[in-house]
Amino acid sequence: MTLNSGTVNVGIIGTGRIADSELVPALNQVVDARFWSVLSRDKQRASAFATKHNAQSKHNAYESLAAFLADPSLDAVIIATPDGLHAKQAVACARAGKHVLLEKPIATTVEAAKEICNACLEERVKLAIAYHMRWHHGHRQVASMLHSGRFGKPHYARAMWTWKAQDNSNWRAHSEHGRWWGLAGVGTHCVDFLRWMLLPACGEVLSTTALIDKSHYGGPHDETASVSMQFASGVVADIVTSVMFKATSRFEICCSNAVIVGEGTLATNGGGIITINDEPLDFKLVNPYVGEIQNFVNAIAGNTRVEVSGAEGLRNIEILLEADS
Repeated sequence: MTLNSGTVNVGIIGTGRIADSELVPALNQVVDARFWSVLSRDKQRASAFATKHNAQSKHNAYESLAAFLADPSLDAVIIATPDGLHAKQAVACARAGKHVLLEKPIATTVEAAKEICNACLEERVKLAIAYHMRWHHGHRQVASMLHSGRFGKPHYARAMWTWKAQDNSNWRAHSEHGRWWGLAGVGTHCVDFLRWMLLPACGEVLSTTALIDKSHYGGPHDETASVSMQFASGVVADIVTSVMFKATSRFEICCSNAVIVGEGTLATNGGGIITINDEPLDFKLVNPYVGEIQNFVNAIAGNTRVEVSGAEGLRNIEILLEADS
């Protein structure tokens, strides 16, 4: 795909909380990109969203996917809709020649994830999966040191990320458009985080086991989940997610030469505290959403690779599906 100019025109599908509070504000800070247009089920909502965030296209608000994608000046699309809608929307974007940044998880089935990956490959458009935790400045420092062998051999790791739902009205609690609740909201981030940190030294995840509670609301999806992953080296890594209580997010990576602990870093704001052997790690407070979108835009321009590929997104949901089988 040839860009219309030196600037990447990026539209968004979905006007929910993350799109409104994180994704589009971050997009408006990205070099060589501009917020172009928005698609929503409700045209008035789309128009209000476009006005609020200063969408640059003359025709910037749509309720029809076909009309939205027919714009020849639209270069790329961020998809921030319920998980079960991703495949139809992402494939349509690819077939229209638009690059795709897809909110996590990539899909709710392996078949749908493969359909997305294949369509983007066939149409030669970029596909990136939005795991913003990879652009937390402290996380990137830890990953660099860990991958260089500075901390020695990894032996164990864990990550916990929870929030307290007031009720079960969230779409993730139900099966119409989703497959998981806490595991899709934050657990998928924890899986990606631990695989990113451990893969170079420990190999791929070979087995997954889980304990999952659904008893409070009695719905189809996880309320509290504990998932254990064993890597090829034998190292075990655990994640805990819940929608039943709010605790400070935390990760620990235990190696032969160091114990790395993060508190409050698994979040949206790039903050928190990281210690290495009880000594604080100094890192810059940066917006991780800006980082993930900048990487996407740079990859479209041919200046770098997409850091979190469709293949990474596929492997992530294979693990989630094995955990919740």
